[in-house]
Amino acid sequence: MTWITPYCPHVDNANAHISDLLTRQRRANVAAGPASAEERRARIQQVIDLVVARADDLAKAMDADFGGRPEGYSLMNDVLGSLAALKHARDNLETWMRPEDRPVFAPYDQLGATAQVRFQPKGSVGIIGTWNAPVFTLLSPLAGVLAAGNRAVLKPSEIAPRTADVVADAVSTLLDPDVVAVVVGGPDVADALTSLQFDHFVFTGSSAVGKLVMANAAQNLVPVTLELGGKSPTVIGRSADLPAAAFRIAVGKNSNGGQLCVNPDTTYVPRERLDEFVAGVLAEYTGLIPTVEDNPDAVAVVNDRHLARIDGYVDDAAARGARVESAPAGPLPASGRRRPLRIVVDPPADAVIRHEEIFGPAMVVVGYDTLDEVLAEINAGPNPLALYYFGTDEQEKETVLGRTLSGGVTVNDVMMHPGLQDAPFGGVGASGMGHYNGREGFLEFSHARAVFEAPAVDMRREWGMVPPYHDGFAAGIATQVTP
Repeated sequence: MTWITPYCPHVDNANAHISDLLTRQRRANVAAGPASAEERRARIQQVIDLVVARADDLAKAMDADFGGRPEGYSLMNDVLGSLAALKHARDNLETWMRPEDRPVFAPYDQLGATAQVRFQPKGSVGIIGTWNAPVFTLLSPLAGVLAAGNRAVLKPSEIAPRTADVVADAVSTLLDPDVVAVVVGGPDVADALTSLQFDHFVFTGSSAVGKLVMANAAQNLVPVTLELGGKSPTVIGRSADLPAAAFRIAVGKNSNGGQLCVNPDTTYVPRERLDEFVAGVLAEYTGLIPTVEDNPDAVAVVNDRHLARIDGYVDDAAARGARVESAPAGPLPASGRRRPLRIVVDPPADAVIRHEEIFGPAMVVVGYDTLDEVLAEINAGPNPLALYYFGTDEQEKETVLGRTLSGGVTVNDVMMHPGLQDAPFGGVGASGMGHYNGREGFLEFSHARAVFEAPAVDMRREWGMVPPYHDGFAAGIATQVTP
């Protein structure tokens, strides 16, 4: 196990090392007191400068970790995505930090009492990123963490080790470990991190591992933000522009080779237009990726284990009688981990691909007769992180939005709502809890503290509100019990 920090580059005991980092950050926090707006802005700017300085190194590392990921895509998704979150926090944190005046209850409001909510830093936050967006899932939540005045320990994914090393090296070189530090390693490091008394944890990854993080955090009553996933159902209404929907879904499936937590997973299409939709997606995807093997524009599946998992899902569905179409058409590549988009049409209900998150270059398309049957199936499963609706029928759209529950929704496109810097991104139920992005992230990582400031005059004795109670006290109070 290798650790990269500015003061202790090789430590074998994960728990002791992370505990030392946490202790250092706590001591620094006590010594310095709450960070001012200027200090918070400076810390965020340091991270921005770090990302700008090492952008090319990060993109090259992600390409190597995936075994094929276009550097331009990594710059767009992870680098620019992180910078957008960091710059938005930098430019708005003073507004977010302002105390909020709140109404004071009668009769104290008439005597000069005041009340407000102040937003305090929680302390030190542990952030565990994931491999599919190995920079973004660390630095996007970090924007809110630093805006709220906290310190942080980052744990990059071990499935993207080269990226983790670049992040660790950059942070150790350019940032103060008493403010932001990085630890690298596998599941044992994540277990050690989440077993300690941090003040908040952020985890992005699978539901199974999210449960382990939450169980560890519960031992110390540490609050958690969990960004998980789900089937990301896509509903094509009968009023939808089918060619436009096919193009936008094809672009979404091509993004990161389908390896995103909000990637459209299962698409429901009116049965009479099922073949038209499948043909449209096949044509649009083939236009984007006309060949797969050795195509630098095609993002590879991140490792052999995930490749075998995705191939297994498709093979299982085919063995159960489902139709499988590929874009581009033809045999699978003889080598490497790049795959065409495989569309699994109407797999039976017991097919594995109907229940497990695909997280790769495959999708399920299911024909439907009525919208009610689609909503019943969506609601029978875990609440997804994302839901998509295509159509121009306002009543139908409101029915889909009103009768489902998901972390977020994009209408007439896919994967757009997570990019909103001034709206929350997060899951619900099995797809996660808590959220970040913009002010919601600031609030997530702040303690909202109510402050009541009493008036100079205290009239409770004169009002008969303290013992010894007079004979009419109970009757007077009873008069206030009204509907």
